[in-house]
Amino acid sequence: MGTVNSAAGTAGTPVPFLKGHGTENDFVIIPDPDGVLELPAETVARLCDRRAGIGGDGLLRVVRSAAHPEARSMAGEAEWFMDYRNADGSVAEMCGNGVRVFARYLQRAGLAGAGDLAVATRAGVRRVRLAGDGGVTVHMGAAKLPGGTETDVTVTVGERSWPALNVDMGNPHAVAFVDDLAHAGDLYTAPAVAPAAAYPEGVNVEFAVGRGPRHVALRVHERGSGETRSCGTGACAVMVAAARRDGADPAADGTPVTYTVDVPGGRLVITEHPDGGVEMTGPAVIVAEGTIDPGLLGSPRADRSNG
Repeated sequence: MGTVNSAAGTAGTPVPFLKGHGTENDFVIIPDPDGVLELPAETVARLCDRRAGIGGDGLLRVVRSAAHPEARSMAGEAEWFMDYRNADGSVAEMCGNGVRVFARYLQRAGLAGAGDLAVATRAGVRRVRLAGDGGVTVHMGAAKLPGGTETDVTVTVGERSWPALNVDMGNPHAVAFVDDLAHAGDLYTAPAVAPAAAYPEGVNVEFAVGRGPRHVALRVHERGSGETRSCGTGACAVMVAAARRDGADPAADGTPVTYTVDVPGGRLVITEHPDGGVEMTGPAVIVAEGTIDPGLLGSPRADRSNG
């Protein structure tokens, strides 16, 4: 497939979609280059439903940056905008695994080749490198620690509570180190996080354990999706939290640090550099493509000129 097809098409025309995953964090992918398709929250939730829809932890809409009001300012740097939605239809700023899958789609569609490309997201432009061996590296930007390096929030599941570190990777995270990942519970419902004022837009909660020198494992509750098999930004947040816990701070000591991060769906390798930049490397796979009955989707916008 050398060109991207418009998702809107003619009334009654099936809408193309693909399905992909990065370390089993899976996504519905809808090419909509001209930004003509309306995707209200209820439509996204229906498509992501694992029984009544296609199924996914989220949805990636592929839109030209120039065609989307939230991305036009980035069009000079990145041709394509990743319009990411959580499984419940809510809008999210960023998704690390999603960026890798998004880049893999662009490669499959003939819109990007091996090497470097730029992807616009609500958290800014992310640089991506498509390696010949199938791995994808994303420059995730710098982590921010709104409360400094002290654990400044508390995460609670049932009768257990843990101090957690507030980490911003373009979206919000609370990272708690636990003795056993089973202590996170079933993660169907969001763990309690206090103070609530620390996360006015909600939060992704990571539970992490050590596996060895510079090696950690995690489980995660993603806001709007529940427990997922992987969370790229969450893995980066855990890596930064683990590095600080272990006394490593590349910005202070000038030495990059790399951690292996195991997620339920696989393994990621994450490096923090002295300039603050965090790089994440992992797989991205397209597993299927097909068409969606247009009756399941919203109507194309009548006015496409102003978005």
